[in-house]
This record gives sequence, C-alpha cells and structure tokens, in this order.
Amino acid sequence: MVGVVDVRDAVQMASEAGLDLVEVSPEADPPVCRILDFGKYRYEQSKKEKSNRAKSKAAEMKEVRLGRSMKIDPHDIAIRMEQARKFLMDGHKVQIVQNFRGREMLHKERGNQRMADVIEKLSDISKVEMTPRMAGRRMTLILGPDKAKIDRIKAAEAAAKPAADAAAPADAPTDA
Repeated sequence: MVGVVDVRDAVQMASEAGLDLVEVSPEADPPVCRILDFGKYRYEQSKKEKSNRAKSKAAEMKEVRLGRSMKIDPHDIAIRMEQARKFLMDGHKVQIVQNFRGREMLHKERGNQRMADVIEKLSDISKVEMTPRMAGRRMTLILGPDKAKIDRIKAAEAAAKPAADAAAPADAPTDA
C-alpha cells in the first residue's frame, strides 16, 4: 500500500523489483494498480475460474435407485428418500429410478403409485422437472430443488437453532 503514485514512478518501481505493474481495478478513481508477477497472477486467476466451474458442475444430477426391482422394503425407500432430500437441500437435481424385473412389467401402475408417493414426500423442497416415464424396464422421475422453499426451511432451521442453544444451558445440570 503505497498510495497515489505517478504512473512513471510506479512503472520504475515495478522494473526495479523485476515485476510487472498490473491494473486490477480500472473503474476506480484513481485506478488501482499492483506490482506483481503477471504470469503468476494469470495462473492463479485461471485456477480460481477452474475451481468455480467445478463448483457449478457439482450441482448436477444425482441418481437415487429404488432397489433392483419393485420388491423393496418401505424402510429402504425411506432411506433413499432421505438421501434424495439431502441432495435436494444441497442444490442438486435428483433422478429417481425404479427398475422392473420379469412379471413386474405387468404392474406398472404400482411403479406410478410409488413415484407419486416420492413426489408427495419431497414436494416440500422440490419441483417435478420430468414426470415419471418408462424407458425399457426403468421408470425415471427427475426432481429439481425449489430454491424458495429450501431457503425458507434453512431460515427456519437457523432461527430455531439459537433458541434451542439458549434453552439447552438452562436445562443442563451443573457440576457444583
């Protein structure tokens, strides 16, 4: 932090240090410049961009399979729904997959009913992006996170947490 310096003096200071004079904020009044190694600066900027792209790719499709066939215990379905709920809360889209084996293909209405139950259970945080469809022996459903609903739930959880933290010490026994 040198302050306001004439351009010629700044260029001379950069050349004495063996570095470059880089304008980092041209919109500011006066423009903000830094003396740094420009090659290293560009490399760090490209790494930041790559990590930001990787973060945006992280919000992609997650697949939750409801067993290898229609014969799956309700508790197992509940576990899968909790996984899907976690993915949706993290901002990922979720593809729910139900496979059919053998004669189960004759009872596609059971698969439709199961998908309707999934939609109902996750309707508080998601919206249907693709209705249930059959593709061969697989029935798929795509749910996307509903940002507004998720934000309300997270805000309610954040508001409830300080109240629970404040109440906990009063209930806790003391070691006196």
